[in-house]
Amino acid sequence: MRILDAYIARHVVVGTLLALAVLLSLTAVATFVDELDSVGRGRYGVAGAIEFVILTLPRHAFVQFPLAAVIGALIGLGTLAVSSELSVVRAAGVSPGRIAGSALKGATALVIVAALFGEVVAPWCERLARTGREAALEELPGRDDGAWIRDGQRFVNMVRVRPGDRVEDMYIYELDSWGALRAVMHAEHARYRDSAWVLEAVRRSEVSAAGVVTRSTPRTVWETRFGPDLVKLASARREGLSGLALARYIDYLRDNRLDTAAYELALWRKVAYPFATGVMIVLAVPLVLGRLGGAGIGQRILAGCLIAVTFHIVNEASGKLGIVYGLSPPVSAFAPTLSFLAVGMWLLHRVR
Repeated sequence: MRILDAYIARHVVVGTLLALAVLLSLTAVATFVDELDSVGRGRYGVAGAIEFVILTLPRHAFVQFPLAAVIGALIGLGTLAVSSELSVVRAAGVSPGRIAGSALKGATALVIVAALFGEVVAPWCERLARTGREAALEELPGRDDGAWIRDGQRFVNMVRVRPGDRVEDMYIYELDSWGALRAVMHAEHARYRDSAWVLEAVRRSEVSAAGVVTRSTPRTVWETRFGPDLVKLASARREGLSGLALARYIDYLRDNRLDTAAYELALWRKVAYPFATGVMIVLAVPLVLGRLGGAGIGQRILAGCLIAVTFHIVNEASGKLGIVYGLSPPVSAFAPTLSFLAVGMWLLHRVR
């Protein structure tokens, strides 16, 4: 049976990798076309756009692993079905569940690779891609309104975050114990040195019942609890962060009594996505042994795409509804995967 396991697993893995290569090729072309709008601005050229596209491919690979898994499994197992090899296996007394188990042994390697991409390779490459792009374009990475940080009764808006622990246009809003605005400080430039922020060209406006008093100073040192690492986490896209980085930022949000739902959902999705790869392969087995037994390669790819698109829609809807209705992030993240697993097991049970 080890030979059979290896034979089926090899077809599933090869099919998945081929499907992933095609999907990433299409994604690379689409991303490059989008980046052409930015080519020519600042120091951002065609070479920079190509570099950006290549460095963002690991993140796309992590997200597209479930899609590639279902298409690849349908292609790999379908090839065995068309050549009647699966029929021979079934005639030898091998159950559909046993075939699914053989396919899952190949999926185990894919799940490990997907987890590695999501936790190590993709965040590192994404950080390099964004840093290089924004340095060339001289734009803010992440959000249009900059990075927002809460430090006790202070709310800090860093409008343009630059490489080298530099910030342009930093606004610091100080509130009193009642939540009323007490002072606003603006620095044209800020740099983190020796565990403190060095602010340059500073204007401080203090608000009181008597009115607003504004003072200017060329340079001041501001000691605070947060450093560049937290700024980078706050300005980065959630999908581009590793699980450890998300966990660190969630701890910061909790310490400052801020909403953590979106980041918790992103963290649990990182956990759920590799398992979704295995679930998609389980779902492909009854489709090949059942209604798709005599289907051509085009029909199998179409079926895989429909399943993957449905999974993506359900996954996105589950996440959004979970945030709106305050559902548990683990439930919102794993509900689509577990639902598709239940459907796959039911279809597998119906195959005779």
